[in-house]
Amino acid sequence: MPDSEALSALITRWRADPGSSYTRWFLWGDRLKNFGSIRRGLAVVVDEIERGSFGNDYRGSSLETVVASVAEQRQLFAGADHAFLWKPKLRIPDIYEHAENQRAFGRFLATCACCAGEDAIVDAIHRLDAVGIKGLGPAVANLLYFLHPTLAPPSNTAIVNGYNALTGARVKLGRWSEYLAMRTGILRLNQEHRALLSNDLGAIAALLFDLGSGRYQAPPRTDQPEAQALWLADLAQVRAVSGKATAAAEREGASERTHIEIQAWLRDLGHALGFRVWIAANDRGRVWGTGRLGDGCLETLPGPFTETAGADAVRLIDVLWLQPSGEVAAAFEVEHTTSIYSGVVRLWDLALSGSPAMLPELYIVAPDDRETDVRDQLRRPAFRIAGGPRLRYIPYGELEQHRLTMARFGSGLKPLQSIARSL
Repeated sequence: MPDSEALSALITRWRADPGSSYTRWFLWGDRLKNFGSIRRGLAVVVDEIERGSFGNDYRGSSLETVVASVAEQRQLFAGADHAFLWKPKLRIPDIYEHAENQRAFGRFLATCACCAGEDAIVDAIHRLDAVGIKGLGPAVANLLYFLHPTLAPPSNTAIVNGYNALTGARVKLGRWSEYLAMRTGILRLNQEHRALLSNDLGAIAALLFDLGSGRYQAPPRTDQPEAQALWLADLAQVRAVSGKATAAAEREGASERTHIEIQAWLRDLGHALGFRVWIAANDRGRVWGTGRLGDGCLETLPGPFTETAGADAVRLIDVLWLQPSGEVAAAFEVEHTTSIYSGVVRLWDLALSGSPAMLPELYIVAPDDRETDVRDQLRRPAFRIAGGPRLRYIPYGELEQHRLTMARFGSGLKPLQSIARSL
């Protein structure tokens, strides 16, 4: 193991790096938004397996929808779908054509979704491992993380490599026993440096990812004093972020600014059209112009929207327009680069939590070139329920071109309906 002081110095430097996975992913404003939708998506997977309607292929399945949402969680989960893709020549992972293996996988997900303690999760992992499902290993931990972020760290090649480089261990990818051993070590490291990390294991996983992918070099272990001194001296220097990482950080920063800008447009337009406005709870404090994004908006949602089963998801919807009487007139999810699936789920949670006679209008607001992505998501079986909530799509370009005119001459929802596209 490296010296504790050297590791603390590394974590401090890493946290301050604008190109690190800590800044670009763990502190990403939209990271937590996807937790609820991924959990609900896993519940759909479990339900379909229990009812025998899951199917025998990954493509087009409810599992593909969930894993795609996980894979969109930026660089840390890129390629998360690889382990779940059906590879017919290898017959892996054997949960599509082997009915009992499929049911065991469903029982595992159901148990982990319902349990609350560490022992129950570890026991569920041991029971799944005992089934010996070919091709289904610790990649499933990437799903567990979104169910229990304080108990189950994600796992991939870079994270394993980073852990081995940091600790001198020889963890092998693909075995549950190896994952559990690594998990124990990660929990120990996280506790030791808790003040610099988080109880959410995503933080230390991001550190290991950056070590394993080569962005940072692990400090030498305590039995290498000369190497350790050189490493600390190198760490003390301000190192230029690579051009590639800088460009990526700038692109993602621009995406965040665009997302906030669109929320601000909708906020101002809602006020001009006579509505009370709600900004997502985790976005209210973001700086915009000379103030905050939530300035002039509702501090709390009316009681009915805080007492329903999907209340937490509703609070995270990007923008809501409410009538003076308290009913939601329109709801907007801004999807610049994030998962369209997650936004649709939050909008449906809102629509299905109220009276069928008073359904709000639901809008996906996205770049002009994402219309196909929006339509593809709504073709999924989960969103094709007869009589279900209807969604419309508003391209950025239409909103930008007409918002000032609508704000000046319009009232109510009619101006917005004129630029929205039916889906």
